[in-house]
Amino acid sequence: MVKYGSNISRDPAILSDQDTHVEDGDEIPERGNWSNKAENLLTMVGYAIGLGNIWRFPYLAYKNGGGAFLIPYFLMLVLCGIPLFFLENVIGQFCSQGPLNVWRAVPLLQGVGLSMVIMNSFVAIYYNVIIAYSLYYMFASFQSPLPWSSCLSWADSNCSKTPTVYCNVSGAVVSNWTLENRTCPSSDMITVPMQSPSEQYWDRVALQRSSGLDETGPVVWHLALCLLLSTMFTVAALIKGIKSSGKVVYFTATFPYVIILILLIRGVTLEGARDGVEFFIGSQSNMTKLMEAQVWKDAATQTFFSLAISTGGILTLSSYNNFHNNMFLDAAVVSIINHVTSVFAGIAIFSVLGHMAFLYGKPIGEVVKEGFGLAFIAYPEALSKLPISTLWSFLFFLMIFIVGLDSQFTILEVITTCLSDANPETLRSKRSLLTIMTCGVVYLLGLPCVTRAGIYWVTLLDTFTINTVLLVVSSTEVTGFIYIYGGNRLIKDIEMMLGKKSFCFWLWWRACWFVISPCIVVVILFWSCVSFEPPTYGKVQYPDWGVALGWCISAFVIIWIPVVAVYKLLRAEGSPWKRLKLLCSPSEEWRPYLDIHRGERYSEERCHRRRAGSTNNIKCESKF
Repeated sequence: MVKYGSNISRDPAILSDQDTHVEDGDEIPERGNWSNKAENLLTMVGYAIGLGNIWRFPYLAYKNGGGAFLIPYFLMLVLCGIPLFFLENVIGQFCSQGPLNVWRAVPLLQGVGLSMVIMNSFVAIYYNVIIAYSLYYMFASFQSPLPWSSCLSWADSNCSKTPTVYCNVSGAVVSNWTLENRTCPSSDMITVPMQSPSEQYWDRVALQRSSGLDETGPVVWHLALCLLLSTMFTVAALIKGIKSSGKVVYFTATFPYVIILILLIRGVTLEGARDGVEFFIGSQSNMTKLMEAQVWKDAATQTFFSLAISTGGILTLSSYNNFHNNMFLDAAVVSIINHVTSVFAGIAIFSVLGHMAFLYGKPIGEVVKEGFGLAFIAYPEALSKLPISTLWSFLFFLMIFIVGLDSQFTILEVITTCLSDANPETLRSKRSLLTIMTCGVVYLLGLPCVTRAGIYWVTLLDTFTINTVLLVVSSTEVTGFIYIYGGNRLIKDIEMMLGKKSFCFWLWWRACWFVISPCIVVVILFWSCVSFEPPTYGKVQYPDWGVALGWCISAFVIIWIPVVAVYKLLRAEGSPWKRLKLLCSPSEEWRPYLDIHRGERYSEERCHRRRAGSTNNIKCESKF
C-alpha cells in the first residue's frame, strides 16, 4: 500500500505497474499532474465555457437592457466570480485532492464533497443527452436542403414557413395576407399562431415529444444511438484521465472560437444584422434597466453558474496542478475569458437573428428565444435562410457538440477522481476501467431522457439539480473554509504556494471572501427560493408528482451535508462541545500531498510534538 504523500511510488518498477494516467515527470506520481500549464488552462476554459454562454447569456443580455447588462455582469465577475474561482483553485491545489478529501480541512462538512459528487452524477446524465441532441442535428445538417427548412411529410396542418396574417381593412378582415405584403399597416395586422418548420422538426422528428411527463413512450432510437456515440467520445477522451483529456482540449477548447468567428463574420455581413447586434449590446441598450434589482440578480446568477463555482470541477482540475503553480493567474484568466466569450458568442448569434427578423418583418424580440428554443429552433431556422445553409448549420452544431463535450469531460472527471481518491489502493491503478464503468452507468441512466418524454426529464433535472442546490453547496463551502477553517489560515496556506504577499494584496481578497462574495451568494439563494416557479416546457405544465420528484432529487443531493455531520458527531468521542470543536479542526491528513512542500507548519515532527502537548486547535490531532 502506498502511504499518503510518500515518495515510494517514484520507483520505476512501481510506476510501471500503475495505470498510464501518470508520467515519469509528474510531481505527484501516485495521482499524476498536468503535463504543462497550457493543458490546465485549456481544460479550465473548456469546462467554464459551457452551453449557458451560448444559449442563455445572449437572451439574458437582451432581456435586461442589452449593453447595460454588461455593467452588472462584469461587476459581479470582480466581486464574486473571480474571488470564489480563486478560492476553489487554492483549496484543490494545496492538498492535491478531489472534492471529497479537501474536507479534511473541516471534517464536519465532508458531506459537502459527497453532495458535489452526487450533483455531478445527475448533471452528467442530462448533459450527455444535450450533447446527443447536438450530434443528431449535426448529422441532419448533411441533408440539402436542411430538413427543418420547410414543412415536409412529418409536419401537420399547423406548420407554415410564413405566418398567416389577416389585415383589418376598414373593419373587414381580409385573408390570404402575407408578411411580404407591406401595404397593410402593422396596427391592422392580425397574425394567426402557427408553428415554424424548425419548431415542428424539433418536436415531431428529433424529440418525437409526447404530451407530458406522464406519457413516457418508447425510446427514441436515433437519440439513443447519438447518446451512445457521445458516451464513446467521452470514454476515449478520459480513458487515461487528465493525460488523455489534456491532449484533447487543445482542439475542443480552441476550435469553438474558430467556429464562432466564422459565424460572426458571416452574420455581420447579412442584411438586418446591425439591428440584431444593436438590440443585443448596441444603441438600443436600455440603461434604465440598471435600476431594476432583477437585472443585478440575473447578472450574479449567470456569473456564478457560468463559472461552475462549487460544482467540484474547479477543485478537481486544480488538484492536478503543481504545488507552486500561480493559481491566482489561472483564476483571473479563465474567468475573464469566460465572460468575454459570452459577449463574443452573443454578437454572432444576434447578428443572424437580426437577419431573420428582417426577413420576417418582425421585431427582434419575437424571434429571440433562450435555452433549447434558441439552440434547436430559432438559430437553426435562421441558418436555413442563408446560402450554403448546410455548412453553417453543421458548423453551429459542431460547436454545440464540442462545447458540451468539453464540460462533460470535467463533470465525469469529478466523479472518477473522487472515487479513485477515496479508494487509491484499489481504483487508482484501474483508472481506465473506472472511466469505462462510470460512463457506461451514465449512459444507461440517460436512456429515460431519450424517450418521448425525455425533454421533460432533462428540464426537470436541470431545474432541480443545479439552481438552488448549487447555491446551498456554495454557501456551505464558503462558510466552511472562510469562517470555520479560517480565511487567515487559508492565506498562510496560499503563501506557502505563491510566496509572501503584501497586506494590501490580501485586503481585497479578505473583503471579498469574508463579506462581499458570501453576501452575494446568500442573496441569490434567498431570492431563488422566494421567486421559484414550478418548471414548465413551453406551455406544458408538470404534474404535481413530477414537481415533488424534483424536490426529492434536490433533497437527495444536499441531505448528505447534515447526515454526514451528524454521523461524525455521533462517532466522535468526548462531550458534545468537544466533538464539535474537534470536527471543526483540520484532520492530520489535511496538508500538502508531498513532504517536501509541508514546511514547518505541516511537518510531522511539529505535529507529533504539538499533539503530545495539546489536543486543541492543532492541525494533526484528529483522524477521520
